[in-house]
Amino acid sequence: MRKLNVLIAGSTGYIGVQLIKLLVKHKYVNIKYLCGNNSVGKNISFYDKSLNIKKLPKIIKYDKKYLNNIDVIFTALPNGEAQKISKNLLKKNTLIDLAADFRLEKSSEYSKWYKQKHKATKNIKKSIYALPEISANKVKKFDIISCPGCYPTSILLPLIPLFQFNAINNNNVIIDSKSGYSGAGRGVHLKYKNKNLYKSLSAYGVGFHRHNAEINQELNKYTKSKIEFIFTPHLSPMFRGILSTFYLELKKGFSIKRIHKILKKFYKNSFFIKVLKLNSLLSTNEVINTNNCFISICKTKNKKKIIILSAIDNLIKGGAGQAIQNMNIKYGFKLNEGLKWKKNL
Repeated sequence: MRKLNVLIAGSTGYIGVQLIKLLVKHKYVNIKYLCGNNSVGKNISFYDKSLNIKKLPKIIKYDKKYLNNIDVIFTALPNGEAQKISKNLLKKNTLIDLAADFRLEKSSEYSKWYKQKHKATKNIKKSIYALPEISANKVKKFDIISCPGCYPTSILLPLIPLFQFNAINNNNVIIDSKSGYSGAGRGVHLKYKNKNLYKSLSAYGVGFHRHNAEINQELNKYTKSKIEFIFTPHLSPMFRGILSTFYLELKKGFSIKRIHKILKKFYKNSFFIKVLKLNSLLSTNEVINTNNCFISICKTKNKKKIIILSAIDNLIKGGAGQAIQNMNIKYGFKLNEGLKWKKNL
C-alpha cells in the first residue's frame, strides 16, 4: 500500500504539533509539507524537541499549488481558514478540518456563533461531521471531514446512545466540563494572564460557549422532542485532558444497570471507548496520551438520577487522534494505525 502525502496547515499550534507526533509513526503517511504563517523557515523541533530526531520538512507558507502533490490536508487553523482552502480542493484531495468550519450544517448558525460569514457555503453539504464511533464508514463517501470539538467529543460519546434509546429526560441535562489549558491554544497565556492560570480553575463561556451549537445540533438528531441542556466549560490548571460530568434524570423503566448495559453493548466493538464498571471513579490521568474515551456511570441518592463521567485527552481523542482515526477509516487502514503508542505523544 502506497503512502499518503500529507500537508499540515497550522503545524505549530498544540494540535498541529500533536498531529505531527502521531503521523510520524503512521506506516502509510509521508509528511510532505508543514505550513505556518509566523514560523516560515523554522524546523518543527523548535516547538517540540522530541521531533528533532525525525526528518521533517521545514515550515513554509501555505500555497494552493501544493494541493497537486498531496492526498490529505489536515487543517488546524483559526476558524474560517479551512473554508478558503476547501474552494481549491482537487478530486484527489481529502480535507480533514480540526476547527469549526464545517461542523454546523447551517451557515446562519455558523455566523451566529462564530461571528463571521461562512466563506464556502456550497461545501457544507459536501462535508460530514465525523465523530468516528458514530459516523463510522459514512466518512468514506466524503472528501471534507469535519472533526468535532474537544468538549463535544467528550459529551456526545456518552449521550448519543442514551438519547437513541430514549433513556433519559430531554429537559433536564446538565453538563459540567473541565479542560486542560492547552484547549485554549498557545495564546492562552495572554488571554488569561491575570487569572493565575496554573493554580486556579476558571469558568468561561458560561451559557454561551460556541460548542453549544454542535452539541445541540448532534444530540437533537437522536430524539423526537428538543433537548434542553446546560453546558458549562472550565479551564483547569493542567496542560491536557478533559473530564466531563453529566447530571441526568432517567425515564420511566430505566435503571442505572440498564443504562450501563446500553453503553456497554453500544461500544462493545469500539476500539477506543471503554465503559468502566458501575460507580468507578475516573480521572484524566487514565486517558492522557491516548485516543481513548473512558466512561463511568455512577449512582446518586436519588434512584431516578445518575451521574456519568467521561474522560478524554483533548489534544488526541478531542483533536489530532480523532482526525487520524477518521483518515484511517476513509482510506481503509487499521483503526489504530498511528495511534498505538502511549509514550512520547
